[in-house]
Amino acid sequence: MKIKLIVIRTSDMPRLVGFYQLLGLTFDYHKHGASPYHFSAEVEELIFEIYPLAKGQTDTDKYLRLGFEIADFDETIATLKDSNVLLASEPVFTEFGFMAVVIDPDGRKVELYKSKDK
Repeated sequence: MKIKLIVIRTSDMPRLVGFYQLLGLTFDYHKHGASPYHFSAEVEELIFEIYPLAKGQTDTDKYLRLGFEIADFDETIATLKDSNVLLASEPVFTEFGFMAVVIDPDGRKVELYKSKDK
């Protein structure tokens, strides 16, 4: 089994896209079928999408936790700090590898792992 799609929703798509671009994602802005316009990025075989809040939805899911392996880990952490992104956990070695935890603009914790290739 492979995960093929992750969709997160937000009240401020440009702000959230800007954050995930700092991690190295490249987005297209489009729509398909009856869906609203949204942002979409490919991460290998995974599609990562940012949608506006659903009808009747008043807040984002702050308890969803995401994790990304980053090739340019040290540079990305420096860029995030320069952009005043909140770090919930400074880079540290854990049983899962070298990682840091940042907070996205909607309050989600995002784990960043240093690629073993670097």
